[in-house]
Amino acid sequence: MSELSVEHLLGIKYLKPSDIDVIFKTADHFKEVINRPIKKVPSLRDITIANLFFENSTRTKLSFELAEKRLSADVINFSAGQSSVKKGETLIDTVNNISSMKVDIVVMRHGNVGAGVFLSKHVNAKIINAGDGTHEHPTQALLDSYSIREKLGSVKGKKIVIIGDILHSRVALSNIFALQLQGAQVKVCGPTTLIPKHIASLGVTVETNLKKALEWCDVANVLRVQHERMDIKYFPSTREYTQLFGINQEILDNLGKKIVIMHPGPINRGVEITSDVADSNDSIILNQVENGVAVRMAVIYLLAQQIKR
Repeated sequence: MSELSVEHLLGIKYLKPSDIDVIFKTADHFKEVINRPIKKVPSLRDITIANLFFENSTRTKLSFELAEKRLSADVINFSAGQSSVKKGETLIDTVNNISSMKVDIVVMRHGNVGAGVFLSKHVNAKIINAGDGTHEHPTQALLDSYSIREKLGSVKGKKIVIIGDILHSRVALSNIFALQLQGAQVKVCGPTTLIPKHIASLGVTVETNLKKALEWCDVANVLRVQHERMDIKYFPSTREYTQLFGINQEILDNLGKKIVIMHPGPINRGVEITSDVADSNDSIILNQVENGVAVRMAVIYLLAQQIKR
């Protein structure tokens, strides 16, 4: 099996197209494994992984933990809410203490941009970024691309629109990098107040009309409005947002073509997307969840292969 060109997974922007190919080929193998009656492999029996979540994320944390256990790794779960961080302990102190336990891989979600990069320079362990501030969320982008490839056969040449709160979304940025690396065309769509000012510098076009965006695309990746990251009001009301940027079945029926619907979750049903769309045959939201485990198994496995014993 080929190797990754990177020592950590800190962001998609550090990857090459060949890295994505290697991750996806490895994920193909693990997807077959997790659909067997016995879903476990002994690949990482001698590896210890610490999950450090300084921000809450039930879905991502469960997905990583399941991936680690499917690989037979020893798992330590660390939640900053119940930890010494509340007593003033620094990130480096926390991680050094955990590293003293001879941890091989650290999966970390942190509110500060660049926390994973900082960690990789100070800790003798492989680092996987599970989300850093409003910066990147690389495994989400990888599982999104993997799901598109599975549904449409390839990502190259496909037209993908990312809809919603682009400004606060690490998922959006990682997806833009990942999709462009694979040769897709990317548009973003949302209120102008939720579109970053310099987004065009990433080679992305902006569309503020939802109907036009959906008519253009092959795939719509719909994002949640992240109220918890907002310090001011970016639009008048949730109702107005839904009227302008919410996707319902009637809108899709009037397109005259089929498009693929995605959502990284958690879904605000009735706000950015209605239940009939989320649960329809055009939606691959549940496929994304299943593929998340396989892709995270692949990333963990490939990084673990680099550990010198």
